[in-house]
Amino acid sequence: MATERRTWRRPTAFGRREFKWAAYLAVVGFFLWSAWGIGADPARIARGIGRGATLLGDFFPPEATPRQAQRIVDKMVESVAMAMISTVTGIAISVPVAFMAAENLSPKPLYYLNRGFISLSRALNAIIVAILVVKAVGLGPLAGIITITFKTVGFFAKLLAEDLEDIDMGSVDAVRATGASPVQTLAYGVIPQIIPRFAGLSVYRWDINIRTSTVVGIVGAGGIGSVLLTAFNRYSYQYVSAILVAIIAVVLVAEGVSAVVRRRYQ
Repeated sequence: MATERRTWRRPTAFGRREFKWAAYLAVVGFFLWSAWGIGADPARIARGIGRGATLLGDFFPPEATPRQAQRIVDKMVESVAMAMISTVTGIAISVPVAFMAAENLSPKPLYYLNRGFISLSRALNAIIVAILVVKAVGLGPLAGIITITFKTVGFFAKLLAEDLEDIDMGSVDAVRATGASPVQTLAYGVIPQIIPRFAGLSVYRWDINIRTSTVVGIVGAGGIGSVLLTAFNRYSYQYVSAILVAIIAVVLVAEGVSAVVRRRYQ
């Protein structure tokens, strides 16, 4: 029997080659139009590189007086505390929001309402939220806590809701068939399926909140960011460098702790 020879072809999303090249040209054209629209000047970029190298030299060596070092420690502790409080409160709010934003567990009106709230939280950048909150409650760590909590809900509730939508409904139906109440169905049919993911997401979000807490202080929402902004305004670049070293050290520690905990639960 004659065997039919087949020529392998690379999978493509385009039906015809002309469409493929037209799409490529459109992407390149859009990039060039964007670069022209924002005034990307190669000469200016080249000058900026030289000035950046000079500025970078002003950052070394990192230096801080004993009083400045103590202020770095105090504000860094404040940032970590903000991140911890925001993570706990944000997760506490996110859990009911996530359950009501899961299409397979929630009625349609609640589903759309909570999905809208999640989208709103994700749409606004943390700095924008911090500016609004600072205007509302004033300067200080309370503004940072409210800001990071709001952003935590958008992140945590979205991912948890998607995990809830992917659970095995057969297990849920089996628990419900035993005559279990809605609360018992959640406790024995839903929650055991999401506990590992819940733990991993919690630690991961805490890690993100550590980093966010170092930024929101730039607009007066507490934490190390306020000290960093003051140092920049005073052109104390060696002090800035010392602050950055402290931030990097804390973020690396948080990243390590987060990785260990996620590995144990996953």
